[in-house]
Amino acid sequence: MLKRKRKKVSKYRGTRTHGRGDPKKGRGKGNRGGVGRAGMTKHKWTYRTKYEKDQIRKKGFKRWFEEDDYPVINLYHIENLALSGKLENKDGKYYFEFDGKVLGAGRLTVPVVVRAPRVTDKAVEKIRAVGGDVEIMGMDSGVGSSQEPVSPSGSEDAESPSKEGE
Repeated sequence: MLKRKRKKVSKYRGTRTHGRGDPKKGRGKGNRGGVGRAGMTKHKWTYRTKYEKDQIRKKGFKRWFEEDDYPVINLYHIENLALSGKLENKDGKYYFEFDGKVLGAGRLTVPVVVRAPRVTDKAVEKIRAVGGDVEIMGMDSGVGSSQEPVSPSGSEDAESPSKEGE
């Protein structure tokens, strides 16, 4: 059975000021703190920071060419995909194509040929250490790409970026 909660006003029955101190303090409309949403950026700010965090406006802007809204994947996830048989295997190498950024977290034990628009230096180092290759794909908007195309040495793909510009 529910326990009945005592109303706040009944707690103050018999007291002269209902916990406000001086009797004059409770008179009039000045003790309300405003009507509705008044004072949300002033005296009701702590309420807003606790219960309405999504309404606090963030100032400034983020430049369009610095946005990080592309998907990312780590090497350990690529390793799991290869070992579970979800990647294509040709000539003892697994082939993985990804439209995002390949990060270098984790260990790679199988040779993988990775095609992606963005690959970190650590990921390239780890992929090449196990006999894999990295191919940087062309990007649609050029967002965040400060890397030179990385291709396996002696391959025909090494000259392809210069042909695209002609």
